Amino acid sequence: MMFNKKNFVKRLNTLMENNKTSQQSLEDAIGVSRVAVSQFAHGANLPSIEKIVRIADYFHVSIDYLLGLSDNPHRP
Repeated sequence: MMFNKKNFVKRLNTLMENNKTSQQSLEDAIGVSRVAVSQFAHGANLPSIEKIVRIADYFHVSIDYLLGLSDNPHRP
């Protein structure tokens, strides 16, 4: 499986929906603006590696899952 921006966008939106996470909550947790979170959620922009790690930590999923490289959300 290869990284694909669409996979990241889908996983991010699914995680936000399933966890009832607002853009503002994610913004506060990872230290970016609401505009940035909106851009991540719509695929207009991708987060830095540091922010990807923070997003994965926030949702307690593996980075590989968040990026669509694995279907297993659990961390090793």
